[in-house]
Amino acid sequence: MSQVGAYSWADLRLTANLITLGRILLSPLLYVLILAASDSAGTSWAVVAVGWVLGASDYYDGWVARSSGSESRWGAFLDPLADKVMILGAAWCFVAVDRLFWVPVLIITARELLMSAARTRWARDGLSLPARHSAKLKTLMQGVALTVAALPPLENVDWAVSLAIWLAVAITLYSGWRYWADGRAGAIAASGQ
Repeated sequence: MSQVGAYSWADLRLTANLITLGRILLSPLLYVLILAASDSAGTSWAVVAVGWVLGASDYYDGWVARSSGSESRWGAFLDPLADKVMILGAAWCFVAVDRLFWVPVLIITARELLMSAARTRWARDGLSLPARHSAKLKTLMQGVALTVAALPPLENVDWAVSLAIWLAVAITLYSGWRYWADGRAGAIAASGQ
């Protein structure tokens, strides 16, 4: 748990933050590609390629921020937002083309929204939750599940898609539980109880 500083508009021009903003702005391209491939349940090599480029940008923006010492409050806000925009948007597009069942996608969406609301509340109290290994694993597994859903060779292999998305759900719920425990402990410690 750490105290958070003020936002600086100048930080939006940092290379790492520009990469993250690019991920947000390019995510609709991924959605369009999934929906355009509705006759093949959203599977296409174009979807896989764009998804991997966007996923790689998630790793690259963090590497740039750490290696250049340009970590910022904007980056801490934008990076998880970009992940949610990309992952949740793509997942719901896969639901729309009947590639993913809506229940696991709804569970992932609910967890993301609830944790975002909790983190916002804790941030108002001056607490910041550092990314845990489980959160990084969660994002990776969600990306793997979407990649499995997008792969043309697996177009008719529904069990692999179901297995991947339910594994992502399990890791997503575990990660949420860990964040919730950390946030509650930090809030209790900050209140002096």
